[in-house]
Amino acid sequence: MQALRMELLQQMPIFGGIDEQALQYLLEPVPSIDVAAGGHFFRERDPADCMYVLQAGRVAVLKDWAGRELLLRELGVGDCFGEMALLDLFPRSASVRALDACRAMALSPDHLYRLYERDAAQFAMIQMNIGREMSRRLRESDEQLFRATMGEAQPAADTAFCAI
Repeated sequence: MQALRMELLQQMPIFGGIDEQALQYLLEPVPSIDVAAGGHFFRERDPADCMYVLQAGRVAVLKDWAGRELLLRELGVGDCFGEMALLDLFPRSASVRALDACRAMALSPDHLYRLYERDAAQFAMIQMNIGREMSRRLRESDEQLFRATMGEAQPAADTAFCAI
């Protein structure tokens, strides 16, 4: 099971360049949680306490607008969501609901701090990778906003993009 968790992380941009020993140490205390189909990992405006890496199932990322839940995108195995919780202290910016029975790793700031105490260089690499990924996503959002402002039709949501 640990090998599968390692493999998922190694395929993610956030953990790119992180050595195997650091990933093993990081994952030791990280729990996997199960959410039944239709259940929520979290709701918009909830306190943000961890990032999730989806190990099984699919989720819908939803945003409340004028009392309605609007679908931003769907995510599947190997995707992460909630990573802003590792960097800021703000509440969740969207809701995430399980479309299927789901299992996900729940990585908290405390887990990252534990890695920092052991290997500051690997911790810094993860932080830089998170920054790069969020910057990439911000550029995509800026482009979408610009195109929408100019009246251009928008493509379907990209399933690999989600910063909540």
